[in-house]
Amino acid sequence: MKTDVPADTRMMGIVHSALNRDLSRARNVLSAEPAPRGRQRVALGEHVSWMLDFLHGHHSGEDAGLWPLVRQRNPDAGELLDSMEADHARIAPAADAAAAATAEYTATTTDAPRVALVQALNDLLEVLVPHLDREVAEAMPVVATSISDREWDDVEQRFFVKGKSTRELAMEGHWMIEEIDTEGYEVVVHTVPPVLRFILVHGFGPLYRRQAKARWTPEGS
Repeated sequence: MKTDVPADTRMMGIVHSALNRDLSRARNVLSAEPAPRGRQRVALGEHVSWMLDFLHGHHSGEDAGLWPLVRQRNPDAGELLDSMEADHARIAPAADAAAAATAEYTATTTDAPRVALVQALNDLLEVLVPHLDREVAEAMPVVATSISDREWDDVEQRFFVKGKSTRELAMEGHWMIEEIDTEGYEVVVHTVPPVLRFILVHGFGPLYRRQAKARWTPEGS
């Protein structure tokens, strides 16, 4: 990695696509008949809860690490970055409501919490998806011209990777590459050295696939 090349921000679009994909998919599965039950209900609730935790950490990392660095390198980006932070503030209540609805859904077997969670996810997606799209289309080009690839990597390591176990990072990686195209796959897997890449891709792949099957496949199928 060279220190003088623009930041490669493609990972941001990959993360956003994974969030949109699975939050929308969860909403659709929850809305379908028959409704999830038993093992699938628990697994689906746990996955939605994980995604909402991930979303909170993702936005917190941007607010604490990425945006301040871009402001420092490019003061003219202030208005755009203010709007990104304002988006995060608007999204937070909807994400918190979805988290509360998810906890209730996972802890019970009745139908009312399912209906409430569907509505909460609808409300969240309504404010989240336009932000995810706008951040990639408007903010990432500015980020790429404001900081170097080395600085981007430093922010990623400090605010999005540090403190996570190998297992946590492996599950995140497999979640990102699910249904991804070839280019995106190469971006994700080449963020780690070859030996560790082999362990993450092949060693944790079966576990991820079992977890994915549990949340997306009706019990008894």
